[in-house]
Amino acid sequence: MNRDIRERIRFFRSFLANPRAVGAILPTSRRAVRDMLDMANVEQARVVVELGAGTGVYTEEVLKRLRPDARFLAVEIDPDLVSTLSGRFDDPRLRIIQGSAESVEEHLEGEKVDVIVSGIPFTSLPVSVKNNIFKEITRILAPEGVLVAIQYSTMVQRDLNRYFASVRRRFSPLNVPPAFLFACSAATPQEANGR
Repeated sequence: MNRDIRERIRFFRSFLANPRAVGAILPTSRRAVRDMLDMANVEQARVVVELGAGTGVYTEEVLKRLRPDARFLAVEIDPDLVSTLSGRFDDPRLRIIQGSAESVEEHLEGEKVDVIVSGIPFTSLPVSVKNNIFKEITRILAPEGVLVAIQYSTMVQRDLNRYFASVRRRFSPLNVPPAFLFACSAATPQEANGR
């Protein structure tokens, strides 16, 4: 069985075990990954954080684009998917963290993040968790930083507009299921001030 099929099976098992945290039955298509990453300047980023790394579909593409001296943190809450990531990637720029997107700041040693890549299904999370993650993102994102996120509905746009001054959206119809790609920048003044 090839690696792609094994990863799809592991991803599907994770979905069955916790559909609210995984959010999709299959990993994101490579085309949608590239389209989403094209919405940020990953090539120039010094610090990149991936939230909800899954089986590493985004991780792989980020590593291809990442400059040699960059720092890359991939955060995943599911221990089985963390195991997959750890076995799949051996790159000195990458640090895989098993944990919640609500507490990324403690792993950054005071650094701000240039690009945040998110595969987290925000609309299926409890409201308090979702809001905690958005607040964490606005705390760790550099002033010129960008959050890129994939979602399977536009419902999250209301939240994104509340937390970010600029929100751009693209549609990715060939992904299974079809997806919406968001690029968000500049925390709104009230969020930047921690309110």
